[in-house]
Amino acid sequence: MEALNQFFNWLNGIVWGVPMIVLIIGTGLYLQLRLGFMPIRKVAYGFRMILKSRRPGRAAEGEITPYAALMTALSATIGTGNIAGVATAIAVGGPGALFWMWVTAFVGMATKYAEVVVAVKYREVDDKGEHAGGPMFAIKNGLGKHWQWLGTAFAIFGGLAGFGVGNMVQANGIARAVENAFGIGTWISGIVMTVLTGAVILGGIKRIGAVAEKVVPFMVIFYLVCVAAVLVVFAGNIPQAIATIFTQAFSPTAATGGFLGSTVLMAIRMGVARGIFSNEAGLGPAGIAQAAGSTANPVFSGVIGMMGTFIDTIIVCTLTGLAIMVSGVWASGETGAVLSSAAFEAALPGYGNYLVTISLALFAFTTILGWAYYAEKCWEYLIGTVSAIPFRIVWTVAVFFGATLSLDFAWLVADTLNALMAIPNLISLLLLSPVIAQLTRDYFAEERAGAGVASHSQGQSASRKSV
Repeated sequence: MEALNQFFNWLNGIVWGVPMIVLIIGTGLYLQLRLGFMPIRKVAYGFRMILKSRRPGRAAEGEITPYAALMTALSATIGTGNIAGVATAIAVGGPGALFWMWVTAFVGMATKYAEVVVAVKYREVDDKGEHAGGPMFAIKNGLGKHWQWLGTAFAIFGGLAGFGVGNMVQANGIARAVENAFGIGTWISGIVMTVLTGAVILGGIKRIGAVAEKVVPFMVIFYLVCVAAVLVVFAGNIPQAIATIFTQAFSPTAATGGFLGSTVLMAIRMGVARGIFSNEAGLGPAGIAQAAGSTANPVFSGVIGMMGTFIDTIIVCTLTGLAIMVSGVWASGETGAVLSSAAFEAALPGYGNYLVTISLALFAFTTILGWAYYAEKCWEYLIGTVSAIPFRIVWTVAVFFGATLSLDFAWLVADTLNALMAIPNLISLLLLSPVIAQLTRDYFAEERAGAGVASHSQGQSASRKSV
């Protein structure tokens, strides 16, 4: 067992090492350039499309609204990484790591956009009459039979990684946090989570989407209000905190207090790795959820999908990082959720720890729901739709074991598989980039033409009224 543990530690260091970081960032930057930085230029447009997506047009096909699909994707991405992951990045890489998380998000918006576009364009209708898509279908239908093995590899990595990163690790995090904060036994939390998980995922994507579009906005708003309270208490420290983030992104961070010091390379590595872990841009699963969304155009879905990265990292992760910075606890030597709790406790003594625990529980539980759909579609791709109900039962049972067992090795394996998902996904995006660029040009050309026609019609109407 020790030899196996050492092997996965070695492999994990490679797949989350510098080459993978360069591949993910490089792919995102290439796509941004190929798209003329459209994902950054169209942020305001993206928010407008999110509101519009609550009611898809008549020509749209899919099981849930694009808005519900976005909430499902956010349920999987807004998780422990937004609380514990940000804290770890700052604790190990220094305040400058937050700057590199932003860089990851801005290039990652292009990656996420591309993932969703090809997922929707190349999606299929399965034998249950439901739409199915994602990197495996984009590879199969977009690149052809010679590349199909790459889609199979993605499905295997995703189907296995889901049980760790998206299920047992999340359940374990909830159970431990609730036990520490409220003294409730892990087996009790395990039973409650198992029942709630089964009640949702046994109803399939329609029920997952319905729950996500109600719970995700609530949990995000609740968390942002809590963070806002911390920022209000330490408002005077905000300018200095922001200056420190930018300064230490490019210069070594000296040891101070309980902080052991860092380098620019470590700040980049931690910021990028934790940013990717949080927003999943480049890993590929977001397209699986968006492929179920009702849409008549893959670019429309892509614009909505890319906003998930913006919301997850630029908004939620940034505010977590600022709370840690302004409270002054970042150099305490603590890490993970403990560091985030310390920041909240500094501003809200006696309440901060509980607020972080509640937020962590909500974030992690919705991750279980979102990843249930991702992993299910991976197994359906490999085995067929006959696997759906057995998978949902096994997934639900795994939640209880995740809550009650020690998962250090399971986490290591799942984290490694999670990174391996990125390789087939990024290869497919690079090869399909001409298609993505053409679809984007066509869509916005039609948008401009439509706006021109509308403006001309309004002008004619105004002229007739004046006469």
